[in-house]
Amino acid sequence: MSNLQRITIDPAQCGGRPCLRGLRIRVTDVLDLLAAGASNDEILADYPLLEAGDIAASLEYAARQADHPVLRVA
Repeated sequence: MSNLQRITIDPAQCGGRPCLRGLRIRVTDVLDLLAAGASNDEILADYPLLEAGDIAASLEYAARQADHPVLRVA
């Protein structure tokens, strides 16, 4: 099941960058923490407003952004 409904984009919040559930916690913040080696439990402890589904949503969002077709102009 998709968690993408947790991702919100509001031009008036965080410069229009993707956030989690309307909070001022950006998807990229969670991804940066994961890339730095933080565990899900550490992230959830540091950001008590987050839920495990928010971390999954961040990863799903990143995966979908990275999987785009490459168009070639002849």
